[in-house]
Amino acid sequence: MIKSAKKIMMREELAPIVARLRKAGKTVGLTNGVFDILHAGHVAYLEAARSRCDVLVVSINTDRSVKRYKDPARPLVPQEQRARVIAALACVDYVTFHGERRMRKTLEILRPTYYIKGGDYTPEQLTSRDVVEKYGGEVVILPATAGISTTAIINRVLEAYCPKPVSLQTSPPRPAPALFLDRDGVINAERGYITRPEDFALLPGAIEGLRRFQRAGYFIIIITNQGGINLGYYTRDDFYGVNLHMLRILGGAGVGIDKIYFCPHTIKEKCPCRKPEIGMIRRAQKDLPIIMEKSLLVGDKETDILAGKKARLKTCLITGGGAAVMCDIHPDFTAPDILTAARHFLGKKTCRR
Repeated sequence: MIKSAKKIMMREELAPIVARLRKAGKTVGLTNGVFDILHAGHVAYLEAARSRCDVLVVSINTDRSVKRYKDPARPLVPQEQRARVIAALACVDYVTFHGERRMRKTLEILRPTYYIKGGDYTPEQLTSRDVVEKYGGEVVILPATAGISTTAIINRVLEAYCPKPVSLQTSPPRPAPALFLDRDGVINAERGYITRPEDFALLPGAIEGLRRFQRAGYFIIIITNQGGINLGYYTRDDFYGVNLHMLRILGGAGVGIDKIYFCPHTIKEKCPCRKPEIGMIRRAQKDLPIIMEKSLLVGDKETDILAGKKARLKTCLITGGGAAVMCDIHPDFTAPDILTAARHFLGKKTCRR
């Protein structure tokens, strides 16, 4: 057996080993995590954890627990492979698994000297703190490495490669008109900066309106200004998290989004993608065979309508999304929601791509 594989065992197997180590005067630290894609932040954290104890045990979330408690699309790497990677690190002495949301059962079985966690919270905020202190252990909090995360890596990969074909066997899409639409104030209620999934509130008529455009064969393309990213009000990861929540809601209702484009720049940065400029529309034209003369832009602000006019698209101003609408540029149509827009522009069209 490979040396690193010998480090991996179930909690019940590991418990007597930890007990003997503590009896011999060794300090045992326990930490936990998913460790889906091992990165520099993980390594720095585990090395710091090992520096606090004589023996470091890492408990990895089982695949089933990750899907149940964190994200049904994760993990990307199966638990056995994640365990082998973590066990190969010199700073890690043992690797085990847990399937519960909380660490109470693992702590009760192993009874480590230190329960080590990374993050910005305090020991008082840990729900398992009482278990540790009851048997005489101690909670240790280590600062997380800022700017490095598995989610950030995944999002950078998606941003870099999603616009490109992922399979030579995939048939290219047929030419079709596009529904270009803003997100906040059109699909969901405008509530300032939308930074968390729980801030996302779908607008009435949005799903049925999008469904009608989809049935009529339109590409559904979101183009959204997100200057709050560069202003520091929220991060790209925050934006991606809200989008993921939105896609799950729409997907569950049978609505697919073909592309999402966003501009993180502020007005002062004068980016050619930020509406009312049409960089995002031009990028969509490169990525998809769009019939522009039959396409439509739906938005809730003057910048949206201006972008539509510049791109020579039909335009629709949405007035029921909660935004402070200021529009001196006359749209082709004004509607309270996407469904009303669909009824106006589509009539009884039912063609498909």
